[in-house]
Amino acid sequence: MIHSKENIFERALLALVLISYIQPFMDGNKRTARIVSNAILMNDNYCPLSFRTVDSIDYKKAMLLFYEQNNISKFKEIFINQFEFAVKTYF
Repeated sequence: MIHSKENIFERALLALVLISYIQPFMDGNKRTARIVSNAILMNDNYCPLSFRTVDSIDYKKAMLLFYEQNNISKFKEIFINQFEFAVKTYF
């Protein structure tokens, strides 16, 4: 599913939410998802995202909205905001 997407940002966002959703590990699923998402971005010469300016409650609410209602909109908003933050802050 992820590899079928041509848009690099869509692939990175899907990796981020889907790895977190399927919970393949006992611990560290969200951290692993962020690393994989950043690897996808960096592989195409985009900057990684840190999510350091995201309120942890907002992050959890966005994930829960995706988990419970299959609605990715809030997490997409966070993702876009973090990319804009990274570009403005680091470049």
